[in-house]
Amino acid sequence: VYHGAEEVRALGRRAIAVKVDVTSQEDLDTMANRSMSEFGRLDILVNNAGATKRGDFFTLTEEDWASGFGLKFYSAVRMTRNAWPHLKASKSGAIVNIIGIGARVASAEFTIGGSVNSALVNFTKATADMGQFQNVRVNALNPGHVHTGRLEARVRKTMEAEKLTWEEAIKRDVEHLGINRFADPRVVADLVRD
Repeated sequence: VYHGAEEVRALGRRAIAVKVDVTSQEDLDTMANRSMSEFGRLDILVNNAGATKRGDFFTLTEEDWASGFGLKFYSAVRMTRNAWPHLKASKSGAIVNIIGIGARVASAEFTIGGSVNSALVNFTKATADMGQFQNVRVNALNPGHVHTGRLEARVRKTMEAEKLTWEEAIKRDVEHLGINRFADPRVVADLVRD
């Protein structure tokens, strides 16, 4: 269960949580309408929908590809379309698409994710071009390896496969990726906020 709204309310701010299926236009309409009815305006949209399936290109199915684009790309398109009139009306609206490193660094096991991420980069640039004339800022973040639950699941796989401790598995994964450390999710949040 996501407790983000509770954390925001604990800071003395108003917040609502709306459970939706981001692949459902009806659910996304509901979320946009609920946000407008609760707050009366919309100033920012953050598109940050989930993960696409990894694996061998030749075993990934058409359904896997459709699911990956539906989850991450089409949800961003739909949310942008829903939010745009409200962001434009606020005269200082902003959209942040959190995309991922797969848009810039190709990987054999990440053909779906890399393709989806690349499409989102292009979509971000196109909407940013449109937004400059309509008072809507559109930006993208392509974070690398961020210490999230998804990354922890990968570390656990390394632990099991190579019979390592948690610390050894993290060290091995960091070295394998050629980085110094995994990023803290708060760094990404701070970039979005700014």
